Amino acid sequence: MTAAISSSTAIADFERAFAAHRHRARMQSALVVIVLLALFLLTADFSNFFKVAQVTLSDGTRAERWILLAGLPRLGEYLAKTIPSLGWDTLASDIATWFWRWKIWASLLLETVLIAFMATALGVAGGFVLSFLASRNLSPNRWVLTITRRCLEIARTVPELVFALIFVFCFGVGPMAGVLAIALHTCGSLGKLYSEANENLDMRPLEGVKSSGGSWADQIRYGAVPQVLPNIISYTLLRFEINVRSSSVIGYVGAGGLGQELRTAVSLQEYTDLSALFIIILVSVFIIDWGSEKLRHRLIGLERT
Repeated sequence: MTAAISSSTAIADFERAFAAHRHRARMQSALVVIVLLALFLLTADFSNFFKVAQVTLSDGTRAERWILLAGLPRLGEYLAKTIPSLGWDTLASDIATWFWRWKIWASLLLETVLIAFMATALGVAGGFVLSFLASRNLSPNRWVLTITRRCLEIARTVPELVFALIFVFCFGVGPMAGVLAIALHTCGSLGKLYSEANENLDMRPLEGVKSSGGSWADQIRYGAVPQVLPNIISYTLLRFEINVRSSSVIGYVGAGGLGQELRTAVSLQEYTDLSALFIIILVSVFIIDWGSEKLRHRLIGLERT
């Protein structure tokens, strides 16, 4: 009888504790939602999402409209200008007219991809080496950890366009400025991603190498690298895809690639050239993404059947 009473009392205490815990969890969730909603509304208001301004209507009159809805038709008008006139009877000639500078664009596309490849190679080399020094569980000491992390933060915080402007000033207009700008930013970004992968590895293989008399470099080579290699491959291929897009933009400031054609098309208001360049970049990124996925699956043993 006493045991039954004790059991029922324990069950009641558990249910009360569980109800109190669930109530606290719900209150915390509600508080988080309220805070996030308040921040969203604050930033939306700061970004003029709720702004009401006077706009000119199609009949020439002025009226007050919500600026977001008033601007959407203009976006449609701009996109409509980039679409060329295509007809079934003259489709071949229309496409030829649309891509009338295809030889120049193909050459600049190759330059864009080469810039991205070279920048990725340099960025991977720098980020790979620095990532081990920037990992809390692998860095030799606190000073090396702190200095390396600050360097990586600077490299990935400064926008690539800013780096490109600096290097164009230093080395002149051309691909070198683009390669150095993207490589520096890639080093900072991949160094951060690699270091996070390093901090999640199993330390027992490294301890085994150390107990066998291996140096710090031996621990990294034989204990750390085999564990993080799949993540390094995935991050590297993803970054190469990102760098292709970046290298097609930084040419806007004279750093080589398709960016200079984008700048020319925007300056001269050649809207159909803009859409042609966009399609070229889109197809290139799609092909690189597809090839990177196949390569990654092959390297890490996840080939699809």
